[in-house]
Amino acid sequence: MNINTDNIFPEVILDGLDTSCFGKKIHYYDETASTNLEAKKYAKENAPHGSLFIAESQSAGRGRLERAYYTPKYKGLWFSLLLRPKFNMEDAPKCTLLAAVAVALAMKEISLVAEIKWPNDIMHDGKKIAGILTEMVTNPDKTYSVIIGIGINVNFAKEDFPENIRDTATSLQIMKGEKINRAKFLQRVLYFAEKLYNKAEKDGFKEIFDRWREFSITLSKEVRVINAGDGKEFTGFALDIDERGALLVESQGKVRRVLAGDVSIREMGKNHDFSL
Repeated sequence: MNINTDNIFPEVILDGLDTSCFGKKIHYYDETASTNLEAKKYAKENAPHGSLFIAESQSAGRGRLERAYYTPKYKGLWFSLLLRPKFNMEDAPKCTLLAAVAVALAMKEISLVAEIKWPNDIMHDGKKIAGILTEMVTNPDKTYSVIIGIGINVNFAKEDFPENIRDTATSLQIMKGEKINRAKFLQRVLYFAEKLYNKAEKDGFKEIFDRWREFSITLSKEVRVINAGDGKEFTGFALDIDERGALLVESQGKVRRVLAGDVSIREMGKNHDFSL
């Protein structure tokens, strides 16, 4: 086992973790194909609600639309949470927005400004810091699980990024001007995620959506939408999100609901596509 001064071994994560169940059961990997794949496997083997799957590196990390996600060792947080919700399955995609708010709140706590691009990217000054991939698993007992995969660029210097994403990605270290303790930052993400999740189970997602709006850089902007279910591209004005978390875009005199697809923000006649 590699001894690293900034390690994320289970005993380090558990020391000071202020949650009731999120992260209390940890599956740690020095390297794995994907923490989401590991979580899916254990979802069918009665792993408890709130189980954490975390890796120092992933050989097949991916984001939305099957995009590869760069996950080098000891530089970031690459993890998945296994949830066994009590709310209806149609509410599961809302967990993406919940997770984005949790990361944004953890950043705010260390005086870093987070910006959320609908639905799943955490940005700063036009550069991507983190991505989220939410998936569902049907269990043998006909219940379902939600897997929230989160990748956060923590202690990257600019030169640590491959050249092809160096101008579109950033990290907490670059923003802060100093290294971040990965285990402590993870603890705060888990704390906020559990707090928001418990709120959603009790009262629904309204308050979470309100917090999401506070961090959003998509709303009130002209956007370009690609592959919105019908394979077509259109531009419009991002008005809001609805009660399902869909993006409402006014285009050619009508409001369109966007549940999936790429959304890039257009400013001053130029298109800025933040997807990686």
